[in-house]
Amino acid sequence: MDSHSDTWQETRNRAFWCLVYGGGIIATLLVYGVLQEKLMTVPFGGELFVVSAFLVLCNRCANVTYAGSMIAAFGESFENKAPIWKYMVISLSNVAATTCQYEALKYVSFPVQMLGKSFKMLPVMLWGIAISGKKHSLTDWLVALAVTFGVTEFCMTGPTASPNDKSNSIYGMLLLLMFLACDGLTSTFQEKLFKEHNTSKYNQMFYINGCSAITSLVTVLAMGKMSYCLQFALAHSDFVYNVAILSAAAAASHFFIYSQVKEYGALVFAATMNVRQVASILLSYKTYQHVLTWPQGGGLAIIFAALFWKSYAAMQAPAKPKGKDAEERQSLLEKPQGSDEKATV
Repeated sequence: MDSHSDTWQETRNRAFWCLVYGGGIIATLLVYGVLQEKLMTVPFGGELFVVSAFLVLCNRCANVTYAGSMIAAFGESFENKAPIWKYMVISLSNVAATTCQYEALKYVSFPVQMLGKSFKMLPVMLWGIAISGKKHSLTDWLVALAVTFGVTEFCMTGPTASPNDKSNSIYGMLLLLMFLACDGLTSTFQEKLFKEHNTSKYNQMFYINGCSAITSLVTVLAMGKMSYCLQFALAHSDFVYNVAILSAAAAASHFFIYSQVKEYGALVFAATMNVRQVASILLSYKTYQHVLTWPQGGGLAIIFAALFWKSYAAMQAPAKPKGKDAEERQSLLEKPQGSDEKATV
């Protein structure tokens, strides 16, 4: 009886913490998504903020602070485990991807940008084949094609433009394509770096985000926009507040992501991110009153059905040997998620 009681208590505790971590991921990334759209599309005092590289700089500084605090807390070394130039290469593609992500919001709606992240399955798979010689199952290809079809249907059958610029949505689509290419390249090189140099997740996060912060700073200075950004911040205290919350949410999401993956594995995390994607799109429609057509709704149904089916199919697959499973969990755990989730948060 005591054994049964202990087992029930352990199961209940695991379920509770799984919900806590999952809720934390969804909550922090919902806040991040709403504020990301607000900062790029809603005027402050009648004036739109236009320097997306400055937002990237703020986010990366917050991520560096988080990674540095984790390195100190766990007693890890601050020494770079891989050559700095490799971190810099990844950071360049990371900054390019994040900047394209923000810039796209000037021309397309947030739901379109969010769906663009689903579309990146194909670029990531293709980069993996080209760089690491990876092989993918028929299920992976079918899911990627279904998602690609759903995103295409969504973009072709209803309004996709940003409320602030309805005439240049094609430019926004091009920015999303650049985001997909750069983000796929970023994640592929991150995985390669882990394997070749055995870097810890926080060490890689610290140096990549540090290099990204430097790259973003140089970009803002080269554009001659630093004084504009500081003046805008001084003139609009609510802008500073929103940027601070945005950066804090991006950094906080890393804690919940790593905790859930470590304790519950990649499949639970994947399912959580699917829920987060649905919630983010619905919240954006509710908050910013986007228009959704019936064919677009069908496209959304195809996308999320494919993603949830993949998660379900993976959960039904035979369990792998414990050592291999632990290795896979660690592999995903050590990939900084976004980037803003995954690589591009």
